[in-house]
Amino acid sequence: MNPVRRIAARVARGADRIAFPPAASAHEHWQRVVMNEAVEARIAALGPESLRAAEISGDLHASKRWKEYVALAWPDFDICAPLTEERRFDLVICEQVLEHVPDPCAAVDNLRALCAPGGRVIVSTPFLIKVHEFPSYGMLDYWRFTPRGLRTLLEGAGLEIESVDSWGNRQCVIGNFSDWSAHRRWHSLRDEPDFPVQVWAVARRPE
Repeated sequence: MNPVRRIAARVARGADRIAFPPAASAHEHWQRVVMNEAVEARIAALGPESLRAAEISGDLHASKRWKEYVALAWPDFDICAPLTEERRFDLVICEQVLEHVPDPCAAVDNLRALCAPGGRVIVSTPFLIKVHEFPSYGMLDYWRFTPRGLRTLLEGAGLEIESVDSWGNRQCVIGNFSDWSAHRRWHSLRDEPDFPVQVWAVARRPE
C-alpha cells in the first residue's frame, strides 16, 4: 500500500472509532439495548422473587432477587450433552449461546428439559453479526437464526411460543463491522425489521 493510501486508511479507521466507539463490556453494546430492555421487562413481569432460575453460560442476571439462582457455564456445563442436572427451573435464560453450539436442536431439547412444567425459557441469539469465535476457549461460531427460524427451533423441541421479537437497523450492522459498538446518543434505536441484529424469544414448557 502506498503512503497516501496508508494515511487515508488510518484516517478512516479513526473516523470509524469516533462514530462507532468500541464497547467496554456487553452492557454497553448498541446491538443489545432494545433486547435487554425487553428481556428485563419480561423478567420483571414474571416476578423473579418467586422463580427458581438458571442462566446458561452467563451471569448477567445473577443480581436479581430470585427465589433461587444458578449459573450453568461452559465448559463445566455443556448444553448439548445429556443432562446430569436433576433440578428443574421456573425460568431458564440462554442468551447469545445458540450460535456457538454444534447441535442447536439438542441444546433446545435440553433447555426444555431444564424447565419445570409450566416453566419458561428466554433465548436470544444474533443474526446480522460478524463471525465471532474464541477457539482457545472451545467456542466456535456455527449458526444464525431469523425470527422465524428461532420460532421453528423452539417449537420443534415442544415449547409453546409466547413471543418472538427482533431488533436491528443498517446503521447498527455497519457499526459492528470492526468492533462491538457502544451505544451513544447519536445512534438510532429505530427498528428496521429486514435488518435484525438480535433475535429473542420467550417460550413455555407445557404443563
